[in-house]
Amino acid sequence: MKTVLITGSAKGIGAATAALFADYGYNVVINYNTSKAEALALCEKIKAGGHNAIAVKADVSKREDAEFLFSEAKKAFGKINILVNNAGIAQQKLFTDITEQDYDRMFDCNTKSVFNCCQLALPDMIHNKKGRIINISSMWGIAGASCEVHYSASKAAVIGITKALAREVAPSGITVNCIAPGVIDTSMNKDFDEETIQALKEETPVGRLGTPEEIAKAVLFFASEESGFITGQVLGIDGGFI
Repeated sequence: MKTVLITGSAKGIGAATAALFADYGYNVVINYNTSKAEALALCEKIKAGGHNAIAVKADVSKREDAEFLFSEAKKAFGKINILVNNAGIAQQKLFTDITEQDYDRMFDCNTKSVFNCCQLALPDMIHNKKGRIINISSMWGIAGASCEVHYSASKAAVIGITKALAREVAPSGITVNCIAPGVIDTSMNKDFDEETIQALKEETPVGRLGTPEEIAKAVLFFASEESGFITGQVLGIDGGFI
């Protein structure tokens, strides 16, 4: 039975991905940092459905925490077949108001976490000559967003990691792909008022926000055997926004 480790999977896209992989028979490693209640509830729901899951607290921007996460995952399930780098934060701020601390935290959470987890997942994948890594970026990592320069830059870096690492590990039978979601209906939009949400819907050609489940289905495809000849790609799921 294959095992998937999903960072930042207590809520939103990560939680939808965890639930979908469980439905397809994967062992699921749920990772959280602050959302303990949600992570434990998701874990219990998956297990109640007859599937295997564990929930592990770890701030994956910190190497020691990431190492603990992988250690617990291996104790439970033996090896990690699929890594989904989903953990991340967002912040809206004028560029001139972004502090050094804001910038460093954004890159730690959104980019260093990907570096840490990829490095920890790869030795076993290389040994086994097989593996899947799926990174969650953002459409703003492609197009750039006003008042989100540090966020856009950190997500663009995730795309750069994806493309370069895909070339490096392809000879070992490992694929590395990226998804760039548009505006998705998750708690990350909780600071937007209804007028802003409506404007975002209107700016999206399909006329609505995306759902976490729509992103999860794309992650599942990239994790599948059918995607074996696809690597280093960035899939925009944004309703035609960009």
